[in-house]
Amino acid sequence: MSHARRWLSGAALAVAMAGFGTAHADDATPHILTVSGQGDVHAVPDQAQLSAGVVTEGKTAAAALVANSRAMNAVFAAIRKLGVPEKSIQTSNFEITPQYTSDRNDNTDAQRIIGYQASNQVTVILDDVSKVGPTLDTLVASGANQANSIAFGMRDNKALLEQARAEAVKDATAHAQTLAKAAGVTLGPILSIQEDGGMRPTSVTAMTMEARAAPTPIAAGEQSVSTSVTITWEIK
Repeated sequence: MSHARRWLSGAALAVAMAGFGTAHADDATPHILTVSGQGDVHAVPDQAQLSAGVVTEGKTAAAALVANSRAMNAVFAAIRKLGVPEKSIQTSNFEITPQYTSDRNDNTDAQRIIGYQASNQVTVILDDVSKVGPTLDTLVASGANQANSIAFGMRDNKALLEQARAEAVKDATAHAQTLAKAAGVTLGPILSIQEDGGMRPTSVTAMTMEARAAPTPIAAGEQSVSTSVTITWEIK
């Protein structure tokens, strides 16, 4: 065989082997189906977090602070009297800010300080949501004049999250089976599972606290624990 013929035969064999390798690689690549599923579980909250405090004013910073400290001591005493443990009581914000005149001098934009405002906020965690209304009433009666927020949640949402995960996998599987049947294929083994989810909290927006004759009505509603999963199957 001449050198030219040997070169052509080798080239043809190389092309054939390359074609075989490509076909083999295509056959080895699995066909896949990726579907997402959602799981939602609802439960009545068993914990509440509320933020309340005292805002006072004075001609001087010291005067505003003295008035605020006196009122906050009464607020803390009232909270402890309700039986709330120390670990569930935490100062969440404290500040003293100057107060300025609303009008301006004709010759300058500078404003004159006419007093000071002191604000002290405390966050309280209650393990009994039925006590939120009475607690707010007690805070008002003890001298609190501002509430920033009320939020409801679960002390331990692990069990609910496990249920939500199971629901999400069940949802994704049902969707995948429907799609596979419609496409005339069969679901094979699961190749991957990814989770992305969390708990959606319920909250009440900020409000100014005023003394009331009737008990404060508070509705906790339901807490939603949600999660989603994305599952990839091999299909045949």
